[in-house]
Amino acid sequence: MNGMSERPTPTLCGHGGGVSAGHHLAAQIGAQMLAQGGNAADAACAMGFALQVLEPTMNGPAGEVPILVYVAREDRTYAISGQGTAPAAATRARFAELGIDPIPGDGLLAATVPAALDAWCLLLARFGTKRLEDVLEPARALASNGYPMYRFLRSVLSFLEPRFRNEWPSSAAVYLPLRGLGERQTNPALAAFLESLVAAERAASGSRETRIRAARDAFYKGRAAEEIERFLASAVRDASGRAHAGLLSADDLARYEGAVEEPVSADYRGARVWKCGPWTQGPVFLQQLRLLEGFELAALGHNSADALHAIAECAKLAFADRDACYGDPRFVEVPLAELLSTPYTEKRRALVDPARASLELRPGRGRLPAGWPRVAGAPAPSQEPQAQAAARGRGDTTHLDAIDRFGNAVAATPSGGWIPSSPIVPSLGFPVGTRAQMFVLDPAHPNALEPGKRPRTTLTPSLARLPDGRLLAFGTPGGDQQDQWTLQFFLNVIDFGARDLQAAIDAPTIHSHHMPDSFYPRTSQPGVLAAESRIAGETLAELERRGHRVKPSGPWEHGRVLAVARDPKSGLCEAAASPRFAVAAAAALP
Repeated sequence: MNGMSERPTPTLCGHGGGVSAGHHLAAQIGAQMLAQGGNAADAACAMGFALQVLEPTMNGPAGEVPILVYVAREDRTYAISGQGTAPAAATRARFAELGIDPIPGDGLLAATVPAALDAWCLLLARFGTKRLEDVLEPARALASNGYPMYRFLRSVLSFLEPRFRNEWPSSAAVYLPLRGLGERQTNPALAAFLESLVAAERAASGSRETRIRAARDAFYKGRAAEEIERFLASAVRDASGRAHAGLLSADDLARYEGAVEEPVSADYRGARVWKCGPWTQGPVFLQQLRLLEGFELAALGHNSADALHAIAECAKLAFADRDACYGDPRFVEVPLAELLSTPYTEKRRALVDPARASLELRPGRGRLPAGWPRVAGAPAPSQEPQAQAAARGRGDTTHLDAIDRFGNAVAATPSGGWIPSSPIVPSLGFPVGTRAQMFVLDPAHPNALEPGKRPRTTLTPSLARLPDGRLLAFGTPGGDQQDQWTLQFFLNVIDFGARDLQAAIDAPTIHSHHMPDSFYPRTSQPGVLAAESRIAGETLAELERRGHRVKPSGPWEHGRVLAVARDPKSGLCEAAASPRFAVAAAAALP
């Protein structure tokens, strides 16, 4: 396989479980939880709370986290809806009054109900074994005692420094002056908030689950919810160029309930893959697999022009259906059965021209929102994606995976509530989220804004049972690119013979910017195809010849795919993490 041996890093192996996380300290915390007798859900929760402290530009307590859980004793996979809903006051009429379309990606208007805390508590109570105090303590200690400033975080904070200093004093109070590399970064208000959750759990009586619920309710129905409402009452400038107050209220938080749901699944060349439902973009992964079943990818060759062309063109078709059809299934009917059916897939696959890249947005069902596509100008020069995001007032995402010696597994993609897009609530140490920017304001579209509705998010963890029997949990940060980078990792394993997880992660990737961006200002770049420079020059030239607008990326720039796996026959656990940006890490236990 081309490009898979340039940074030889071993896949970590052991029989006591495995973890992989967006920050190396979080991975160590997850491994410690497994070593202390916790299961995959316990380890995932501990890592999830730690990442809120360690990667504040990627996620926070007021963000969101779709979660997939495999329960070995039931041989069953569950999805946890960790996506918050639109506030009661967030109506299309209200945005029309304000003269806003699209919804800004920063400020206070785009806040949905914080969902991450609820989702982690739901995971722990239903599938874990530990107290909330147990899984919160490492995060509390990090917030209180500090963690070493690292290059990746510091580079993003440097982009944010002017806005913190000039507009958001509550954020400046935590993160300025900018710490030097290795210096301690603390967050006393966040530490106190986490301590308050522990105090609520300790004060409650009843079962473990009841006490976890009491701590959860202390946030959603207590002082913190009231402080969020009070803070959002003051207007903040956003991308519209004007200052707006928020729409989120304490009552919105009090009414919120996450849920355990059935995932969506599909088969591919002997593998079974599970994704969250169409309130995420997750099913687009499955649609790409169904389309690619009609191509002999192995025969075409790994990272050949023919293979990459087929992957890119199938992505365009699947994502066009995402943008036309996906939405919260509690509010709209999403025709997933048809979108994944053989007749529909064959009809769509026939649209792929092997000799020419399409420059159209071609959904097979439904329609794009009114006024789409909004076409962007020339592609931006290659630059660290997180720096670009921070400059636009947007954070990114992180990911974590855990698998235990019993065969239970968790894949979770935390995001939102990040510090680049909204000022910190001073008494809590974290900001609200801005996920409502992913709604559209076209009333006839499935993803139209409505109070109580979930926006169709990009967040998309994955679980799979491989043809050799291994259970695989995987995912990546990266917005619209998540289901492109993880797809290529998965194809490396299934089609291109990379049994080794690390090798499959390290291989160079492409991704398309052809589809409209799910983030403000919701623009598309028709035909643009980003490619890591480790892909052969003659291959990129051939893609250009076929009409792709190839945009060179750095050699190790695309995403941070993480993965863990377990073989049920031998009990061998594997863990791997992308070396991109030198932050993520994996661990395997003996």
